[in-house]
Amino acid sequence: MTDHLYADTILVGGQVRTSSGWAQGLSVRAGVIEVVGCREDVLRRRGPGTRVLDLGGGTVLPGLHDLHVHPIYAGIRERRCKVPQGSTLAATLRIVAEHVSRAAPGAWVLGGQWDTSALGVTPDRTMLDAVAPRNPVLLEDTSGHSSWVNSAALAATGIGPGTPDPPGGIFERDTAGHPSGIQRETAADLLAASAPKPSDEEVEAALEWALGEMLSYGITSFTEAAVGFTAGPRAELRAYTRLAAAGAVRQRVRLCLVWSPVDPVCEDVIAARNLHASGHIAPDCVKIFLDGVPTDSHTAAMIEPYQDTVEGRDDEARRYGLLAIAPAVLEQAVTRFDRMGITVKFHAAGDAAVRAALDAIEAARAANGPGPCMHNVGHCTFVAKADIERASRIGATFEVSPYLWQPSPICSDIATAVGPAAIERVWPVREMLDGGALVVAGSDWCVVPSVNPWSAIETLVTRQQPGGSAERFGASQAITLDQAFDLFTVNSARQARMAHRVGRIEPGMLADVIVVDQNPFEVPITQVHATAVQMTFVEGELVFDAGARRPRTEAVDG
Repeated sequence: MTDHLYADTILVGGQVRTSSGWAQGLSVRAGVIEVVGCREDVLRRRGPGTRVLDLGGGTVLPGLHDLHVHPIYAGIRERRCKVPQGSTLAATLRIVAEHVSRAAPGAWVLGGQWDTSALGVTPDRTMLDAVAPRNPVLLEDTSGHSSWVNSAALAATGIGPGTPDPPGGIFERDTAGHPSGIQRETAADLLAASAPKPSDEEVEAALEWALGEMLSYGITSFTEAAVGFTAGPRAELRAYTRLAAAGAVRQRVRLCLVWSPVDPVCEDVIAARNLHASGHIAPDCVKIFLDGVPTDSHTAAMIEPYQDTVEGRDDEARRYGLLAIAPAVLEQAVTRFDRMGITVKFHAAGDAAVRAALDAIEAARAANGPGPCMHNVGHCTFVAKADIERASRIGATFEVSPYLWQPSPICSDIATAVGPAAIERVWPVREMLDGGALVVAGSDWCVVPSVNPWSAIETLVTRQQPGGSAERFGASQAITLDQAFDLFTVNSARQARMAHRVGRIEPGMLADVIVVDQNPFEVPITQVHATAVQMTFVEGELVFDAGARRPRTEAVDG
């Protein structure tokens, strides 16, 4: 560094969280953190063109990472029939009726979310028929793994009493053997495939909105967990590519391309992945769905049987859930992707699915030797104790869903399905960290209604509702605030192979930093969820400013 090269931006007048403690300010040059220290040291880097921002007592933290998010899905859902989580049956039907009244005759009405526990009854097609006799209606549940449709939707897709269950899916049926209107897993996919897809323009608008929403919460890096989830892989890759070319993608983005052994399109998309790579887009991840969810659907693959029953079903899936891919097929695929340098992200909610994922990673390590890819076992709602220590040994990551375990409708469904003993260890984060595993966090937005990471950071510590509650979910697995914050910063940077560039505030690191209105390490833990982001910087560039409509005070005195 030469003396005539001054800082581009200086942040002073607040607290800065570094790896070794707290500082008073920092300077940035060419997108890189240059000086971190006391006010005087930082201001020595001020030149004629330096922008000096007074934080007004705000707190500077590293940018946050969300390693499991569905931005396009979130943006599209904003424009559909949106049912707030926890809605009763009456409220849900009233919202559907309002959307049907505005829809063209015969047009599909798409939306969500619903939970059996919140509805208070197992839903069926006749309930929707009462408010939508002619318009096909499809509502996804909170998990996104089940759907609820009316008779018009079943008729539009040609599904009737003689339709068999697809591999890896279930059509729930009434006592007469007719489809009830509830579909699980791949059966839900069949219904969704018949519904209209959003246009390219709608997909791009949805993504652009979601990118801005994440920046407003301080998320400077994220993983798109399932490209194609909403509009198909090619349409969604086009949206990312076009917005990146236009400079509208400010975060660092890892794209996970969905792979299935029965869908040849997946292989074509993966083979062409680098056509979509750019400075901020890394399509170097493959997503593999191993099971469903441990709710009333009983589709998460479990080692021990579910504790409740499913009306009209007493098959193996009702007792132990569904493992979507045979172990031999899975191990071969993971070994191949590992050899290609592609990180694998698994959907694995049940402990049997987590075990299958770890088995596949271990097989890849045995075949290929140690490698740089930290394959990522996602969700991990339940993990057998015997499997936790394996992760560190084989270079695997546990990705947990802290946005889901605050008491909520889906948690009530999970508790009923698996029983109280299993809930004591739900999302066993403390055991994972104690076992030396790399643990990261993913919101699964818009399965959850908000991408707000501050609620997740708080509830990792409290295992309560944001703000505190008498009810706790998996209380024995609570961790410290420092550990929770690490999940969103240094741990996530390591998982993304970016620990040398982001995740910490130190000289030489990229200036992906945020300014928040309170110091989350000084307020009561039940107030952390209320932390508000004032500014978000990516490589020193201000990409979100909550006070953009107000003049920002500059520090001009030394």
